[in-house]
Amino acid sequence: MKKAFTLIELLVVIAIIAILAAILFPVFAQAKTAAKKTSAVSNQKQLGLSVIMYSSDNDDVFPRNDDCYTRSALNPALNAPSYTPANGDGCSGSGPYPWRMNHYSWQKWVLPYTKNVQLFDHPARTKLDTPATVGALRQWTDNGQIMGGFAINLALTGALNTFRRSETAAGRLRNSWLGGTQSAIPSVSEAMLLFEFSNPNINYSPVLVDGVNNPLATQTVYPMALREFWTANFYKTDASCNPTNTVDSSRVSADSIVVGFADGSAKALKVPAFLGRTPTAAEYGVPVDADAKCGISSGTYRPGTTPNLNLNYPFWGLQGN
Repeated sequence: MKKAFTLIELLVVIAIIAILAAILFPVFAQAKTAAKKTSAVSNQKQLGLSVIMYSSDNDDVFPRNDDCYTRSALNPALNAPSYTPANGDGCSGSGPYPWRMNHYSWQKWVLPYTKNVQLFDHPARTKLDTPATVGALRQWTDNGQIMGGFAINLALTGALNTFRRSETAAGRLRNSWLGGTQSAIPSVSEAMLLFEFSNPNINYSPVLVDGVNNPLATQTVYPMALREFWTANFYKTDASCNPTNTVDSSRVSADSIVVGFADGSAKALKVPAFLGRTPTAAEYGVPVDADAKCGISSGTYRPGTTPNLNLNYPFWGLQGN
């Protein structure tokens, strides 16, 4: 007579398997998340080194170009011979802008050094391609721009807005208050050059500009070193943009931000560590406007306000007495 499991024995085995699965599945998920974070740190380090190599080849000056190069889109589909931009040259007008090389496509600045577009992708994220409004351009599909992964700190590099603009156009030159060179940064091992940033419309750190729509062609930009602004970006907020104590997992992966420093190193910082390296608005001497409070500012003009630069926050390039 053949022996067989009883119903009770089968139920016990199934229960044991279910218990083990409940224990192990979260562990596997955490291991997968950790692996992606490690990969993101590696990507960030390589990107930082590419920026440094660029500056080494260009008299210590960080990249900040603004120009138009046909068939230069990061999205290869927009470089196909059969593709023609819907409006003009792919760089101006109302868009799309797949062939423009500026701070929205800063990856092109260092692509000759990375030689790999996939390096700009965050392993734990997908590209943000949904338009902000109905009928708006899609960032990856239409503009060939990578949003939702890694961002560059324009306060250190500066930026240009020179393409097809006169030499007297306002904001034509947006110079870093440090001069836009690596050697001018007080502590390169502590200053954030690149970081993980989830925003559907920008892939750079916003900056503060001294003046209201400053009419000068040459402007000075300062870091968006407002703890309140980054708190609103990293934590969930209520209907009035007041932050809660819960990290927003749609914007922050594994409760930490991958940061690339100006010396080429990279590591993941927990959200409190990132915020602790950032001055408050009261310290910085810059008021929190509505956009900053909600964490959505892409750049802010401050009437007659120059930030307090005599602070010891080397994370933002600030290292006063």
